[in-house]
Amino acid sequence: MKQSVTVNQPAEAKWLKVIRAFFTKVNIKKPAFNLSSLLKKVGIPLVSIAIFIGIWHLGAEALKQREINYRIEKTLTDQGESAAAALKACFASNESTCQTNTLPSPSQVWSSILTLIADHYVIKQDKEAFAEKTAAVNAKREAAGKDPIVYTGRPSFVDIVITSLKTVFAGFLLAFFIAVPIGIVIGLSDKLRNAFNWFIQIFKPVSPVVWYLLVFMIVKTLLIGTSTDNSFVISFISVGLCAMWATLVNTAVGVSTVDKDYINVAKVLKLGPLQKVFKVILPSSLPLIFTGLRITLSVAWMVLIAIELLAQSPGLGLFVWEEFQNGANDSNSKIIVAMFVIGIIGFLLDRFMLTIQNMVSFNKSEGI
Repeated sequence: MKQSVTVNQPAEAKWLKVIRAFFTKVNIKKPAFNLSSLLKKVGIPLVSIAIFIGIWHLGAEALKQREINYRIEKTLTDQGESAAAALKACFASNESTCQTNTLPSPSQVWSSILTLIADHYVIKQDKEAFAEKTAAVNAKREAAGKDPIVYTGRPSFVDIVITSLKTVFAGFLLAFFIAVPIGIVIGLSDKLRNAFNWFIQIFKPVSPVVWYLLVFMIVKTLLIGTSTDNSFVISFISVGLCAMWATLVNTAVGVSTVDKDYINVAKVLKLGPLQKVFKVILPSSLPLIFTGLRITLSVAWMVLIAIELLAQSPGLGLFVWEEFQNGANDSNSKIIVAMFVIGIIGFLLDRFMLTIQNMVSFNKSEGI
């Protein structure tokens, strides 16, 4: 007769059995690893980025060599062989005095990114030192009812980006509070829609430069003699007025095209005018309204650059223009950095609006 032998299993083995039994009971399956899906979502974008950087590098080098050849030939013609040979040697040594003024390479742009980050921390330290130095004086000034002494040094690139974001969000909110209510009122009435159609069609295609000039005429008079930052006020009002038209039109279209069955249900339930708007019309119009808001935010971010330049507001628009006028060795690289930052922030703003749209709307969208 065989005797059964009892083996004391380690505690870890017992816990593994318990965990395995739990997963089997609740039918939790390990997600299958899909290599093709991973390559499609991650691999292809990475390859396209690498190709883009490669083409950019080759194009920048070709443009750089073209400018070098032209300047050497011109020097040879104007000053002779010795001067041309010296210039050629200078270009070969890559000295700061012999730099081309053309499209920068990816490595130059990366160096400018590191420079801007380092400058940000230097300026941040200067601000902290200034705040400590003027803390006692500002406390006395505030106690006496006077304005505190503020830091007036140059802003860092991060400060510039934050200023642009403040301006665009202020303009977007202005566009929202103007366009949505007017769009709802116009959408509810065919007569009002026909009456104001000419106004929309005339002012919708007006250039941001013209909007800036119009706002400048009005705001500078209204704020005359005050200490308000005119450049910020003029910038965000111009941005809001220039970008609000997509929201206005989409809101009016969304409200006017609500399914008549919904309106009839509201009549049967004897809903009041405001109840009908907030419980029936607006929920049905949300997809079109948010489409308009997404376009408005994108347009606001695009026109912001030109308006900041004109208003001399310390944002990305003024930064790009000053770097273009500066003509330093790394100015072109910093302009490209600003271009990428503008594009990335614009993409993130669009994803932000799309996320909110999916949260409040029945119709889910993945965007483009």
